[in-house]
Amino acid sequence: MTRRPNILLITADQWRGDSLGCAGHPTLKTPNVDALAKQGTLFTRHFAATAPCSPARASLYTGLYQMNHRVIWNGSPLDARFDTIALAARRAGYRPTLFGYTDTAPDPRRLAPEDPALLTYEGVLPGFEVGQILPEDDGPWLNWLKERGYGEEDLAAIHHVETEPGERVSLKPAKYGANETQTAFLTDKFLDWLAGQETGQPWFAHVSFLRPHPPLCAPAPYNTLYDPEDDAGFEGTETAGEEAAFHPLVKALQHTQKISSHIPGADGLVRDLGRRDLKRIRALYHGMISEVDTQLGRLLEGLRTSGMDEDTVIFFTSDHAEMMGDHWMLGKGGFYPQSYHIPLVIRLPGAKAGQTCEAFTSATDIFPTLAALMGIAPEHAPDGQSLLPILQGEAPEASRTSAVFEYDFRNLAVRPEGIEEGAKSGLSVLCLQTQDWLYVHCPTLPPVLMKTGAAERHQNLADDPAHRDVLMDCQSRLLSTRMRLNDETLSQKLVWEFYPEPPQSRPS
Repeated sequence: MTRRPNILLITADQWRGDSLGCAGHPTLKTPNVDALAKQGTLFTRHFAATAPCSPARASLYTGLYQMNHRVIWNGSPLDARFDTIALAARRAGYRPTLFGYTDTAPDPRRLAPEDPALLTYEGVLPGFEVGQILPEDDGPWLNWLKERGYGEEDLAAIHHVETEPGERVSLKPAKYGANETQTAFLTDKFLDWLAGQETGQPWFAHVSFLRPHPPLCAPAPYNTLYDPEDDAGFEGTETAGEEAAFHPLVKALQHTQKISSHIPGADGLVRDLGRRDLKRIRALYHGMISEVDTQLGRLLEGLRTSGMDEDTVIFFTSDHAEMMGDHWMLGKGGFYPQSYHIPLVIRLPGAKAGQTCEAFTSATDIFPTLAALMGIAPEHAPDGQSLLPILQGEAPEASRTSAVFEYDFRNLAVRPEGIEEGAKSGLSVLCLQTQDWLYVHCPTLPPVLMKTGAAERHQNLADDPAHRDVLMDCQSRLLSTRMRLNDETLSQKLVWEFYPEPPQSRPS
């Protein structure tokens, strides 16, 4: 491309990195993401920087790890001093337009005390114009269904499905059709907007799909597209009790995760579910992924028929992943990599196609990559690095040999055992995932050292003298990484270097 490109950033909430056909999943069908990967680059070891939604998206939008942006929970404000993908896009001459949501809590210091924006974490990232908002309460989508003839009774329990005798998790279809999902709704709105864009006038759009985020229910045929018994199995111990005994944070998470967070109207905790129940939940999750993939196909076809396809850079990723029954958990958070390994596919027209990058990459890399594509310098120093060299078939300046992710658990409803009542600091984990090991550091809880990809991965080897050298190496690597992530926004220059004509002599 010789001119400034169109940019399309697509996120699908809570999509696991292994849940793609092109990533080698044995049964899951994602033909449209797979086709996009053949046109661009598939990143197989891409990791979110943190969880849940607001912290993960803060990292995606700013290029900073949680240790620097300090959005630690849904509702934590994003400091207004940080640059973002939307503000950078505006400096580059784009009018960045949002379809969906960004889950951004505003900086309260910039608002009046009675400003209604202080009542929600579902604000819009500053800099974005809104093409179509879709908050978690589904309001605009429900109004759309109402216009299509749905009654108030159906709308009030839109995600509740008919029960199945003898089953705790029903695979009955949702009340709405395959062309009436939230994903279809946002796709329609984006395509309507796209039709109004002028050829030759670059645009920037962020399509933020809610699914496959819970609640888990899918319209026909996606509700029964996958046989629960075809599931490849789960990571973790044989029982939920054994898993709880593995680490205090795991036990605390087990006692906060309610089944109703994924299955509307259900009672009890996730730890009370059996393997059969979890297999059925995972089959629904996979069906929802295929539904999103179908709508993604509509979106990509609309882009092709518009004649703008060859001028458009496409990013497909997620904010964070989903435990989906592994380690007897659902949702996101904690220290297991299943909560942080997410998909990333980037299609850059004219660049090398069909690449697979197996190096570790991070959600913090998205902002610097977008900035490089737009020819804009970030106004703070991102923690991530541009992936543009990889997209162009070149070696990056520095390849990671590990992924780093964080989880702040101070706001969990149940605190881990061993945490003093009233404690406010040290309530987070910092995790290092290498090719062979997962190391978890916490100031207030025991460390974790787990082998990756072997039978002993369910053992905590942190106190094993035979693995002391591995533990020390992981600790050293994590400390070195943490030190490299110090904020460099102003530290790379001395103050007089900002002066238009620096003096010949400078203070020593």
